[in-house]
Amino acid sequence: MSGISLGKKIISEDMPCYIIAEMSANHAGKLEYAKEIIYKSKEAGANCIKTQTYTADTITLNSDKEYFLIDSGTWKGEKLYDLYKKAYTPWEWMEELKYEAEKIGLDFLSTVYDKTSVDFLEGIGTKFYKISSFELNDIPLLEYVGSKNKPIIMSVGMGTFVEIKEAIDTINRKGNSDICILKCCSAYPPEYSDMNLLTIPDLKEKFRCNVGLSDHSITDISALTAVSLGAKVIEKHICLSRDIKTPDSAFSLEPREFKNMVDNIRNVEMSLGHIEYGVSKREKYNTRFKKSIFASKDIKQGDVFTTENIKVVRPKYGISPKYYNLLLGKQAEEDISFGEPIKLSH
Repeated sequence: MSGISLGKKIISEDMPCYIIAEMSANHAGKLEYAKEIIYKSKEAGANCIKTQTYTADTITLNSDKEYFLIDSGTWKGEKLYDLYKKAYTPWEWMEELKYEAEKIGLDFLSTVYDKTSVDFLEGIGTKFYKISSFELNDIPLLEYVGSKNKPIIMSVGMGTFVEIKEAIDTINRKGNSDICILKCCSAYPPEYSDMNLLTIPDLKEKFRCNVGLSDHSITDISALTAVSLGAKVIEKHICLSRDIKTPDSAFSLEPREFKNMVDNIRNVEMSLGHIEYGVSKREKYNTRFKKSIFASKDIKQGDVFTTENIKVVRPKYGISPKYYNLLLGKQAEEDISFGEPIKLSH
């Protein structure tokens, strides 16, 4: 599978995991909070800051009918229109947020929800796009985004195999194969039992593309597990503080927690390393503490080696334990004192 270039960064099998800090609604309607989240994301080690480009009117209808009411979960009792009206990021902020992010070395990414959001982001020079799980079945949107010939990161929460394939095929038909799909559980937050992270290597095998995780759980356990299973992108919500109540704060990490997650991801990557057999550099000293054959009693010249006078023990200064049975019954050619390693010359 080929890599995806995101400016100077690449998502690929042989590159470090690409970490996206999702701002979402955690700016609480304040531009200064939005900017502070960008700075804190950089300090925490993120590669990218992500916003969402929609308004209540572009994403749903202002209707009181039961279809538009949320009856369970984190936002129980909310009307979709009212929730999105509270949660949206003002579009007039976007260019300034993009500038602030890129100024400090963060990529800027935004989720699109309709053609107007794509057109708007095209106008400010967005380099790549995010598709959310809930838009996986919006084929006209996928066709439009795909036609822009820019890399696409697409969450596939709730998607059946057929739906995921259809979404990827739709983008491919537009001549765009720069796709990374994110395993996702679209519950806010999910239980660990909802995550099913073993799907990650299966997605990678079946769709032959880079795979990551969009994680709405409240710890970093799922993210770390995903990286160990081959995830090359981690997307996680970040907030300044969960005490600043927003529609997303309950399942977002604070900057200190986000940094801890990033540090742990980098440690997981180092621990995974590469396929290697034999002695590592740091193990070299300890090889002397492997086992070998030693004299467990004083042995005189001419004595026969027996189970009573030789023993396989640590450390490794004598001949290999694999010769123990061959040595039994042989005669010593010189005196060997207790605690001496048995050598071939003996």
